[in-house]
Amino acid sequence: MTDGGSFCMGRLFLLTSLVLTLFFTSPAFPQDQHRDPDRIVGKWITEKKNLIVEVYKQDHKYKAKIVWFDDTDDLNRPAEMRRDDQNPDPALRKRKILGLEILKLLAFNKESNSWENGVIYDALTGKEWSSYAFITNKGLLRVKGYWRFKIFSKSVDFLPVK
Repeated sequence: MTDGGSFCMGRLFLLTSLVLTLFFTSPAFPQDQHRDPDRIVGKWITEKKNLIVEVYKQDHKYKAKIVWFDDTDDLNRPAEMRRDDQNPDPALRKRKILGLEILKLLAFNKESNSWENGVIYDALTGKEWSSYAFITNKGLLRVKGYWRFKIFSKSVDFLPVK
């Protein structure tokens, strides 16, 4: 004689296990994709649509360079002519802004699902900051620059360029 309650609980457990297995292994919920460190590789544009950077991987680290920026603030100085004139190193002040590496040394951290220990360069001030980045729930690339403590940070959000 079988206990009807145990039979129902067993079926409920089996059904729940099956649903959870399907949920977490279904292509509609690609868990591995969210942990793919290369998902930041590509071109990204700021929400203000005034800067495009290209993120790329080199020697297991991630970097970004400027590939376009809005130069309408000074029509006498088109983007191709602008230089890194705020750099504290006089030898680097002749570098072009277009193509300038502004983010380096980012390493993917699987546990936090973010890219950490980077350095970001602000060409407007000539200063470097510690940085980290992550993809938001809305699919934006959020890059944060900070000095000493992450709590005191500034962030820039980027949309993927399609």
